[in-house]
Amino acid sequence: MSIQSVRDFFAEKAPDITVIESSISSATVPLAAEAYGVEPGRIAKTLSLRIGERVILIVASGTSRMDNKKVKAQFGGKPKMLGLEEVADITGHEVGGVCPFGLRAPLPIYCDVSLKAFDIVVPAAGSTHSAVRIAPDRMAELVGAEWVDVCEHRP
Repeated sequence: MSIQSVRDFFAEKAPDITVIESSISSATVPLAAEAYGVEPGRIAKTLSLRIGERVILIVASGTSRMDNKKVKAQFGGKPKMLGLEEVADITGHEVGGVCPFGLRAPLPIYCDVSLKAFDIVVPAAGSTHSAVRIAPDRMAELVGAEWVDVCEHRP
């Protein structure tokens, strides 16, 4: 699954987008920014959350921080981060490579408005050594994401 499922996703839905791989790990925002030569804010991190019985993904700027009060107001419950094994089981991607593309099964996906500050963002692509470069609006469109304001932005 993982990087191959992401490649398959783009082959089907956006063949012009290529998965890029790095020889160094991009498992965290600082590492990803270094690996792909961009500022940390351009890294589009994917948060895997459980709210009540629902599991959702929120994609946000690498320098933003989830605001629990905003999340609770938006989704009607207290957010809880998924555990390491849960993330891999549910998304099909390992922690550090989680992205909204090529998921094991469909999940509700939300993009935080913090991404709109950038023309191009760099989300992971299913592994700790892969990513894509994509416009935030195009990413949201490809994965059927809804735009939300659930983070506090930190420059």
